[in-house]
Amino acid sequence: MKKLIYSLFVLFFITSCQNSNLTEKEKFIDNLISQMTIAEKAGQMNQYNGFWDATGPMPEGDYQKKRYNELKNGQVGSMLNVIGVEEIRALQKIAVEETRLGIPLIFGHDVIHGYKTMFPIPLAESSSWDLELMQKSARIAATEASADGLNWTFAPMVDISRDARWGRVMEGAGEDPFLGSLIAKARVRGFQGEDLSEVNTIVACAKHFAGYGFSEAGRDYNTTDFNHYTLHNTIMPPFKAAVDAGVRTFMNSFNTLDEIPATGHKHIQRDILKGDWNFDGFIVSDWGSIDQMIPHGFASNGEHAAELAVIAGSDMDMESSLYVSKLVGLVESGKVNEELLDDAVRRILRVKYELGLFDDPYKYCDQDRSDSELGSEENMMVALDAAKKSIVLLKNDNGLLPLKKQNQKIAIIGQLANDKNSTLGNWRSQVEYNSAVSVVEGMKKYKGNKTIYQKGVDLYYGETNFHNRVKINFKDKSDFGKAKLAAATSDVVIMVLGEEGHQSGEGRSRTNIDLPGLQKELLKEIKKVNKNIVLVVMSGRPLDLTWEDVNIPAIVQAWQLGSKSGDAIAQVLYGDYNPSGKLTMSFPRNVGQVPVYYNFKNTGRPSTSIEQVTNSGYADVENSPLYSFGYGLSYTEFKYSDFEISSSTMTKDSKINASIRVTNTGNYKGEEVVQLYLRDIVGSIARPMKELKGFEKIELNPGESKIVNFEIENSLLEFYSYNNVWESEPGKFHVFIGTDSNVRDHKEFYLTN
Repeated sequence: MKKLIYSLFVLFFITSCQNSNLTEKEKFIDNLISQMTIAEKAGQMNQYNGFWDATGPMPEGDYQKKRYNELKNGQVGSMLNVIGVEEIRALQKIAVEETRLGIPLIFGHDVIHGYKTMFPIPLAESSSWDLELMQKSARIAATEASADGLNWTFAPMVDISRDARWGRVMEGAGEDPFLGSLIAKARVRGFQGEDLSEVNTIVACAKHFAGYGFSEAGRDYNTTDFNHYTLHNTIMPPFKAAVDAGVRTFMNSFNTLDEIPATGHKHIQRDILKGDWNFDGFIVSDWGSIDQMIPHGFASNGEHAAELAVIAGSDMDMESSLYVSKLVGLVESGKVNEELLDDAVRRILRVKYELGLFDDPYKYCDQDRSDSELGSEENMMVALDAAKKSIVLLKNDNGLLPLKKQNQKIAIIGQLANDKNSTLGNWRSQVEYNSAVSVVEGMKKYKGNKTIYQKGVDLYYGETNFHNRVKINFKDKSDFGKAKLAAATSDVVIMVLGEEGHQSGEGRSRTNIDLPGLQKELLKEIKKVNKNIVLVVMSGRPLDLTWEDVNIPAIVQAWQLGSKSGDAIAQVLYGDYNPSGKLTMSFPRNVGQVPVYYNFKNTGRPSTSIEQVTNSGYADVENSPLYSFGYGLSYTEFKYSDFEISSSTMTKDSKINASIRVTNTGNYKGEEVVQLYLRDIVGSIARPMKELKGFEKIELNPGESKIVNFEIENSLLEFYSYNNVWESEPGKFHVFIGTDSNVRDHKEFYLTN
């Protein structure tokens, strides 16, 4: 191995003077590519899932033997889902010490919201509106994953989505491109750190490029249908933000756009991403998506699919085996130019170089780090902080919350209340099974009250995992009676209801998004014997809580909060943490409203009530969501006053200051997310009713005030216009500052030429 690497460096220094304009990195990469056969180039573009126990005996099956031989022949560039230092070292040793050129592998894994320490699912964490926290949780996830040998994550998912039926909303940051862009930057910086060559960093991957969150009917892997203004104004901004933050890889998506599968879409991959945005990292397909262009009806066979994908700009093939098996023939036949392979391989080698793998291919294989850095108490405390900040208080009539800490009898009801696994959510990486703190455990740490637990009803049967559908109970009510008795003899009832952890995520689309199974029926029965109910909702998506909003006095959206879930929920319920979360995805009044979102267009016949007939509305429900984007209550009250803007006109070279006074008029210290929205009244294309353009999270003591300032500059007014460029257009604008997207009070200014 040392001899091979030494030879490469000698060759590099001999030929480096041939092009003095290249950096040392690019010279090294070019020299390495010049030594590669077409088969070895195709191999660098090939990624396999872990196919055998690398520390055990040699693989026996034909399938495994074939892949093993390709690995030894330098025809594998990356592997995914290989876990642990020992396994990764064994595979890296084959790549570095047994192949002709000794090119190291890059090892990827879905590190979505933690590795050993599990943080809230990304949709929940986005509700904290705490960018520093989100960067920190990604940093910890990277530190833990890299300590276990990994150096690449397939995250963050930056898809904008407005459809709660789509199970993968749990992986994203909600419906807004402005906030989604800031969160994309924070998570990329968290994963990749300041210097990618540091041993505690991993390569981030912006996914899914592009439009996956707009899958029709919320059905996973489905087609999409949107115009190119929606593509640029709504879908693309978080991806561009990820590029600006230095993300080194992209993953394309399963869906079609413009009737073309994204994996074979040349315009978005080569023209926009690699062209207009100057992205010089690489694009990996999603699992099998190159091969899946055949059932899409876009490719006739595997050879055709490989041809279309490489021409379109997909650099690495995840698990289709088509690049490694078809590209050599395609180049030799003249159907694919070898320069396309050179470009893809250069991008892949560039990322490996930046990781420092050519200097030390085993740098991530340190068992001492793995033993000491995974699941530390310090990491768990950050997970607790993230969980508390992600909780959203949706309703709190008559001050039912926070709970009294003494002399109360509290009934805790619901299978999820005593579940230590479900609250870990989907995409839980290497967290230990049943390792979360349950709500029952968290509540019992408070000794002043008497707590009793009753399951009430089975939400699900048996064990669940990523590959199985959750078996929901729709028949067995045998435990209703015990739960009703406990509720009838208690002062307060905590109902913990919602989704099992694997009811959301990839492949978990739902047409009915209310409380699954018999949970709502149980809730109605409990209400008959005790009206003092606090509903704690665990879910990976917005649910239809319309009946609950009318009938239950207190509702807490607790998502799936990770390792410290129960402690976080208990501390919020008892008031040791005043909830500060704000929704990043609107909750519908019923599934028939979906997709529902705050930044809608006004239409030519806007509806203001269900009494209207010939307007753009419903006959049975309001247009507005049940809980809007940006919404979230606190145990205290915040008053907004003294709203001012510094000028009624601005030019593209000037700025306006918008300010407002926020006062804590309640009895608790609290945090408030002050939100700035703008509306462009007339544009060359129809413009949204409101767009988030700024926010600041502040903390105030009772009686304390603070003036919050927002600077409005031209960049906040720009959009992808009818001219197919990003620009602002002169005209009238409205400015809104408030506690959520429902704010109506506004000021007016004009942008002049």
